[in-house]
Formats: sequence, structure tokens, C-alpha cells
Amino acid sequence: MTGMASRPTLSERTTEQIREVLAGRRRGVRSTLLFAGPAVIASIAYMDPGNFATNIQAGARYGYALLWVVLMANLIAMLFQALSAKLGIATGRNLAEMCRDRFPRPVRLAMWIVSEIAAMATDLAEFLGGAIGLSLLFGMPLLGGMTVTAIVTYGILLFERRGFRPIELVIGALVAIIGLCYVVELVIAPVDWAQAARGVVVPSMPDGAAMIIAVGIIGATVMPHALYLHSGLTQGRVPGRDEGEKRKLVRFSNRECVAALSLAGAVNMAMVMMAAAAFHAGHAEVAEIATAYHTLTPLLGGAASGMFLLSLMASGISSSAVGTMAGQMIMQGFVGFRIPIWLRRLVTMAPAFVVVLMGTNPTDALVYSQVVLSFALPIPMVALVMFTRNRDIMGGFANGRLTDFAAIAGTVAVLCLNAVLLLDVFGVPILGSP
Repeated sequence: MTGMASRPTLSERTTEQIREVLAGRRRGVRSTLLFAGPAVIASIAYMDPGNFATNIQAGARYGYALLWVVLMANLIAMLFQALSAKLGIATGRNLAEMCRDRFPRPVRLAMWIVSEIAAMATDLAEFLGGAIGLSLLFGMPLLGGMTVTAIVTYGILLFERRGFRPIELVIGALVAIIGLCYVVELVIAPVDWAQAARGVVVPSMPDGAAMIIAVGIIGATVMPHALYLHSGLTQGRVPGRDEGEKRKLVRFSNRECVAALSLAGAVNMAMVMMAAAAFHAGHAEVAEIATAYHTLTPLLGGAASGMFLLSLMASGISSSAVGTMAGQMIMQGFVGFRIPIWLRRLVTMAPAFVVVLMGTNPTDALVYSQVVLSFALPIPMVALVMFTRNRDIMGGFANGRLTDFAAIAGTVAVLCLNAVLLLDVFGVPILGSP
């Protein structure tokens, strides 16, 4: 008796349908949605708990004045995530693998170590965010919230075993939850839409301290692990079999980057607007996530604070899962081996448990993690610009002059702003900041 043929998996069916689109046999909006996934996963990096803290400070202290910074940061993010995706599609290699292939062994080992530290620093912020949300919502100890976050995150990561599509849908659902929470927040909060519109299009810098917050917004936007991850998500999803298919894949990828990063940017703007509407007039001192939650309840009601915590938990859990995926990809790309996902999860969340057991303030830990990321950020940014402008590597997919100029300018701008952030952290006065 012969066994029944196994049914194709969701990922296999998605691959087959994408092939039909590339061959011109399938069209329409539903066909376009087949290509959604890699940028959605990468976009979580721009809605992680570190962004929550920075955006709350921006809105509470300066109202709508720094919204233009959020817009600028998001445009830079779109460009670099699109470049990362293009690298994976055009070469079939991810950014870490390209570094391993193109740089001398001592250089790539140093790059790997720094990138692993950055991945752990990223996961520290994300893991703590989910734990803080659970702790505040259910009144459990922070360690209890961390344990629940670890279990849920590991459960999400198990979906990776079923191919690319299930994990894309799970992360996509969590992104949708974050977005819907902030739609509700904007309905509840008394936003001054005229001032918000002005803040988006009219650049202003009220004082030196505002400059530091603006630098924090931009410096934490282009995340090292997201640049590594996006190229890996596109390299083997549905490989282009010829240049024509690769060009179609790049076009769909660019559209997805614009859509996914626009959503992430809208969420960040909504965070700033909510904080401006709720805190700026009488609670400008609000700077911590827990303080924001406790202050929201009497100001805007339980629904507003509940949505805030729900979005924080969805952000922390999803971004922690994505951070673990990125760490695995970085390790495999640079040194060529994988470790079991449970061990990877254990290693990346260990620093968060150490921080809490030492009694360190969670918000301070978030700040320190951003400093580590500022040191690590130049590595993937510079490497990505080097590779995507090289015709020997990219062929006909190499950056055009305008893209090349924008990428180099964006790299210089972000690196200079990260330098400003580091100077401030180490106590060097910047533009008269206190």
C-alpha cells in the first residue's frame, strides 16, 4: 500500500504562486501580497521598545516639534532596508556572508564579534520591553514577565521550521496589532492635528536637549541586525532564476519596503503625537515607559493605557523573536555554523536576566543598549554601501548615481549623529545641552 502524497506546505504554495506572478500568469492585489513578508519582519526593528522610550520623551518634552525627525529617520530606513533586500535578491548572498567572502579573516572575525554584541544589545531592549509590558499589565514581577516573554518568543520562533511563510504571517499579525493599538490611541488622545502637520513638514530644534533626543530617534532607527536580516530573508525566499525575474523581485521588494516602513513610521509618529497630546501640557517630565503607563490612566482612561501596554507587549515579543532570527543569521553568515534555536534564545536573553538580577533600572539598560548599537552601526551600513555600489558584485543591480549619493549621504549623516549621541552619553556638552 503506497502512502498518500503529502500536501504542499503553505510556504511551498506561496512559492508556486509567486512563480506564476513572475511568469506573468497571475496579477492583482492578492498577487502583490504574496511578496509581503521580509520588509514586514524587518520593520519590527523600527517599532521596538527602544523607540517607545525615545518617542515618549520627544512628545512629552517638545510636543509635535520633532515629528519631522521621525519622518527623516524613516526615509533613511527605507533606503537602507531596500538596499539590503536588493543585495540578497541580486547576489543570493546575505550581508554577513558577503562580509565573510570579501574581507580578510581577522576583519570578519572582529565584525562578527561586534555584530553578535550588537544583536545581544538589541535583544536586551526588546526582551525588556515585552517583560515590562506584561509586568505592568498583570502586576507580575519583572522576572516573571521576562520568563513569559521568553516562552512566547520561543514559541513564535518554532514557526520558522515550517518555512518562510508562517513566521511572516505571525510577525505580520503582531505588526497589525501594534498599528491598530495606535489607531485607537489617536482616536482617544486629543491630538492637535494642525500642530502635528506643522511638526512633520517644518524642521525645528527647540534647544540642545531636543538635539540629543532627535539624535536618539535617528541613531536608533537604522538597526544593525535589521540590515543583516533583510538581505537574508530575501536571498532564499524565492530565488530569481534569471535577471528578468530578479528585477521583478527587486521591484516588488521596493514596494514592500515603502509600505512596511511607512507603517512603521506612522506608528512612531503616532507614539510622539500621543505623548504630545497626553503629557506635553502638564507632564513634560514623563520619560520612562512605566511612568507613561501610570500617567496615561488618569489622563486618558484605562483604554488608552491598555492599548499602550498591548502594543508594547506585541512590540517586545515580536522584535525579540526577530532579533534572535537575526543573531542566528549573523552567526551562520560570518562563521558558517548554526546553533539550536533554544540555545540561541538562551544566549541572547541572558544579559536581560543579568541586568534585572543586578537591580539595574530597565530604562537605563535600554539607554546603554542604544550606546552599544551606536558603536556597532557603522559596520553593516558601510559594508552595505560598499557592496551595493560595486558592479563586480551587483552587476546591473548596482546602485545608480542618485541612489549611491543618497546612501553615502545617509551613512555619513547617521554616523555623525551617532557620534553626537555617544559624546552626550560620555558627558561632552552638545549645543548647550545640560
